[in-house]
Amino acid sequence: MKLQDTVTRLKRFQVDEKRRRVAQIESMVAEFSRIARELDQEVALEEQRAGIFDASHFAYPTYARAARTRRDNLHRSAEELMGQLEEARRRLDEALADLSKALGPEIRDRPLEAAADAAASPLKSSAVRLRTIEA
Repeated sequence: MKLQDTVTRLKRFQVDEKRRRVAQIESMVAEFSRIARELDQEVALEEQRAGIFDASHFAYPTYARAARTRRDNLHRSAEELMGQLEEARRRLDEALADLSKALGPEIRDRPLEAAADAAASPLKSSAVRLRTIEA
């Protein structure tokens, strides 16, 4: 049974790592979006100060042009991170499935009530945490 405990601990560790990765990517996407919104506001403010709203105009403010470029780069980076986020979520789902499989034999060996508690606790908390992260 010691080997089974080790496997279960390993699977739980892997689930936690995957969950942390998903949370990290989500926070990066949120941060990039926040910075992009701030840059939008700065561009609008700079355009109002200069009275020039056409980026192709020769007198368009240099700061506004640089802020637009940075904002566009942030949007592209956020889109790339969204692809990584989907992959990380898929890997988290796989890790949760592996954990469920690893818990299977452990649950069968316990009395019925203890088995139900053991099955519900790690998977339920994982699902609750995942839903909390996604919200």
